[in-house]
Amino acid sequence: MGIRLVDLSQEIYQGMPVFPLHQPTHIWQNISHEESLKKIGFEFATNNILINEHGGTHTDATYEFDPNGKYINDMPLEYYYGPAVCLDVSHVSPDGYITPRDLEMALKKSQQVLEKGDIVLLYTGHYNRKFGTDEWLTRYTGLNYEGAKWLAERGVVNIGIDSPSIDNPKDERYSGHLICREYGISNTENLINLDQVAGMRFLYFGLPLKIREGTGSPIRAVALFID
Repeated sequence: MGIRLVDLSQEIYQGMPVFPLHQPTHIWQNISHEESLKKIGFEFATNNILINEHGGTHTDATYEFDPNGKYINDMPLEYYYGPAVCLDVSHVSPDGYITPRDLEMALKKSQQVLEKGDIVLLYTGHYNRKFGTDEWLTRYTGLNYEGAKWLAERGVVNIGIDSPSIDNPKDERYSGHLICREYGISNTENLINLDQVAGMRFLYFGLPLKIREGTGSPIRAVALFID
């Protein structure tokens, strides 16, 4: 029996694309090997990092979109690791919305069954097609209200996607986040490599940092397969 991991996380680097409302990412040297050798007689090198809680591959606390929600350090850890299914909705236009019918068809094609407590990742293809282009932050599909509700009503606790948001940028209602607020569940954004796990069931890990009163957290997301 072997274990195989698929990395689902974006690289964190200075100049990485971030949501327009968020702090740009900055990374700078704290101390070099040469400096620490002079100061303490041993070679240590460290950097400093300034990053928004929602920078890069990250997950949300319900407090982000609900003033009465939970901070990230109070969210159930089971929302961020556990059984997961990735649904292939890459056929949906970036100008359209992911509907219940799209999800039903993707689930049927995968031959998987959703269980209460599952984490569902949505492979839209946006990262593969548009990362590093002007359209990365401006044009991508998202869940409509009914699609997000379809997932929530089946007991999904975390909705992940390979784009900057589970909402279409044109959606002024922020339907996906609205459903997360109504059902008290989380969502995870800016995933990558979902083409490698589309249609499959696996064990997902995307644990947040334990940030006191955090609204979300960058994560290292992976899919674990036991062969």
